[in-house]
Amino acid sequence: MNADTHDYLAPGEFIDSDHDDIQAFARNRAGDGNDRQRAVRLYYAVRDEIRYDPYRFSLDPVHLRASTTLAAGSGYCVPKAALLAACARAAGIPARIGLADVKNHLASQRLLALMQTDIFYYHGYTELWFDGRWVKATPAFNIELCERFGVKALDFDGRENALMHEFDTVGRRHMEYLVDHGPRADLPLAELEAVYRKHYPRLLAAHDELSGDMGAEMEQERTRN
Repeated sequence: MNADTHDYLAPGEFIDSDHDDIQAFARNRAGDGNDRQRAVRLYYAVRDEIRYDPYRFSLDPVHLRASTTLAAGSGYCVPKAALLAACARAAGIPARIGLADVKNHLASQRLLALMQTDIFYYHGYTELWFDGRWVKATPAFNIELCERFGVKALDFDGRENALMHEFDTVGRRHMEYLVDHGPRADLPLAELEAVYRKHYPRLLAAHDELSGDMGAEMEQERTRN
């Protein structure tokens, strides 16, 4: 491990890998084996045990912390990516968060109306260091939600990058990566706030009223269509 990767083992304000609950979760889920095997187990634990919920969208610093997401059992892509990074660091695996703009073709009409766009700005993914290189993984969509969407759950073997599938199970476009803003040691709150306030004013204004089940919304829309 070199000095650069060592920097991605330290806890951060949002990637709070030193939190007792993060430590316990990582210890219980990582298991034995090499770093790749342990990282893969952590990926699946965060992907499937923490429900994807875009209606938990918030700029409140407390809600963006990995430990808060773990306690809530749900979160949107950015805090879920931070949680995976925190768990990896707690297990001694260097990790960082990446941010990218993606075009999402499979979101509920209600969510798209609140966002007023089908572009998810600063979508979160995780980069993990093992076997001498960084590997990308996106733990956002839990398997239950994917099945309700008709989207194949994103698998991760630790050998190849695991980003969002380009197509769903029936050949419709699912996600396109438009701009990659690169990795960070911790969540850049001021940057996130500026981007979200610029692109999602309606979603932020509706924050106090946000609740729902996007999986159920998608199922209803598929049934109607």
